[in-house]
Amino acid sequence: MRIDAYNQMISQIYQPGRVNRAGKTAPVTGAKPVTDGLQISQQGKDYQTARTAVANAPDVRDDVVAVAKQNLESGKYDNLSGASFADKLLEKLEAAQAIA
Repeated sequence: MRIDAYNQMISQIYQPGRVNRAGKTAPVTGAKPVTDGLQISQQGKDYQTARTAVANAPDVRDDVVAVAKQNLESGKYDNLSGASFADKLLEKLEAAQAIA
């Protein structure tokens, strides 16, 4: 049968019962051991420093919030109207767009 012929041919090619053993090699003399290394660029170090600083910074600046609360409670902002606030906001937006 042809299948048996193919099986025999494959068995001869791959020789499943035969194990090839690697021979021993002579040690290399005078060679320095190879070690892996990693160098981080200055940009990477700067990024890591900035990321750590941001992670350690508080989400809310309590000192600024306390001053704003005190000003609101004392009535310092009572004379502001919505229109004047909107005008100032638009001025700052236009100035920021002019810079960009």
